[in-house]
Amino acid sequence: MSTIVHDTRPHAPWRAYLLEIRCELLRMLREPAYWVPVVMFPALFYVLFGVLLNRGNRAAAEYLLASYGVFGVIGAAMFGFGVSIAMDRERGYLRLRRALPTPPGALLLARMAMAAIFAVIISAVMALIAVLLAGVSLAPAQWAGLLAVNVLGVLPFAAIGLWVGSLVGGNAAPVLLNALYLPMAFLSGLWLPLSMLPDWIGRMAPVWPAWHLAQLAQKVVGHDGGAPAWVHVLALAAVTGACFALAQRRLSAAE
Repeated sequence: MSTIVHDTRPHAPWRAYLLEIRCELLRMLREPAYWVPVVMFPALFYVLFGVLLNRGNRAAAEYLLASYGVFGVIGAAMFGFGVSIAMDRERGYLRLRRALPTPPGALLLARMAMAAIFAVIISAVMALIAVLLAGVSLAPAQWAGLLAVNVLGVLPFAAIGLWVGSLVGGNAAPVLLNALYLPMAFLSGLWLPLSMLPDWIGRMAPVWPAWHLAQLAQKVVGHDGGAPAWVHVLALAAVTGACFALAQRRLSAAE
């Protein structure tokens, strides 16, 4: 008679989480349709607008470094969660996982870690371009601050992506996410400073969570609008909580 031995060592659950993160990262790296635009688009936009069209303008280079970094991080979080959750739900993979002996929340944690890793990659690529091509010189604390804003900024937009993924199927998710992502980026001043856009766009900007994250990044480089950081943090926390709650309710109802 065979004997089943359960691994009761304290590190066993953490090993399961780490393996889940590794598998999720490998899965996304094998999807060039995800990581190529997520990493390359903000870098290419920054080269075009921050380096070529504003050569010698240090203030513009710093502003666009912060804004295009946020633009990339938002895309990594929204598409990394939204499309994959929509496809997994459509294929019944989420129901299957509930029957597997995996730690609670492992899939959510793995995808959050994956988005955070891509936020680090995007931040590093943008920093290299800024230093080598745009002549940007920031204090070490500022570089660390930009990295922290980008990594923590994954949370609210992962929540938005999760909610969108809980609403529609795999084919509709990219369309809906793009319809939200691109206009929100433009209207939040991520592509161009709001001072260059009509006044009504600037007055509406606080409606968008992307604007609040961008303001935190701009505060690090000294180009924000002057509002206290806690205002932006509170707005992003509210979006995170609301979207996660809506997504959980939707996914629970679909069981």
